[in-house]
Amino acid sequence: MSQGQGFGFGLGKMRELTDAIKKAQQVQEGAKRLQEELEQMEIQGEAGGGLVKVTMSGNQEPLKVEISPDALKEDAETLSDLVLAATRAAYEQSTATMREKMEDLTGGLNLPGLG
Repeated sequence: MSQGQGFGFGLGKMRELTDAIKKAQQVQEGAKRLQEELEQMEIQGEAGGGLVKVTMSGNQEPLKVEISPDALKEDAETLSDLVLAATRAAYEQSTATMREKMEDLTGGLNLPGLG
């Protein structure tokens, strides 16, 4: 091994590693704040022109189901379909919001599992 070569880690590589560690720490801190923010969000999905509304948090926790008295005039199968459609709408909007916030947080980093 020649003088100053170390393990193939020059100062430039060491600086890159340090920068990567700092960025990872920033992302981790941001992820904690984001998780708290998502828990406080209320995202609503609806079906049947508002006959059924489902509210979820930003991290997909179901919070509330509202069924209009007019929806109770429907048969059980139709009401079930409305609840399912409203739940799917809330879920899709919640996951889209979470994905968008995570992309903002990571600032375009190419992190595995977040695509």
